Amino acid sequence: MLWGRVTYEMMECYWPAVARGEVDAPPAIREWAVKLEAKPKYVVSSTRKDFPWSNSHHIVDDLRAGVQRLKDATPAGVLLGSGKLATELDRLDLIDEYKLLVHPRIAGHGPTLYQGGLPSTRRLALVSATPLWNGAVAMHYRREA
Repeated sequence: MLWGRVTYEMMECYWPAVARGEVDAPPAIREWAVKLEAKPKYVVSSTRKDFPWSNSHHIVDDLRAGVQRLKDATPAGVLLGSGKLATELDRLDLIDEYKLLVHPRIAGHGPTLYQGGLPSTRRLALVSATPLWNGAVAMHYRREA
């Protein structure tokens, strides 16, 4: 899992407490929290240096080089969950696949994906689209050459 600092901090203030049983949560959520504790977590931040949540690692050097090393070391893929970081990694041409969860809501405010734009259009090929019970749709795309 690869996150920017803000996403890491949002996750860090909730999931470890769920895993420890300090937050009331359904069994499936607690089970996920325990699994998340064991997963390696990589954080990109230029302002924060200390990441005490278990199995957390700071990407400290050049963003392109650090993320490419992570990709090379993780054949199953790296899950990215951070909006600003996604934009920057896409600008660096480091994203191969996109997994998007579209909810049946229009917020009408707040940040948008790629708010600052990209240098060029991304052509994508649909791998799968799965409607979920709550009306959301999970979509998986792969970049075309």
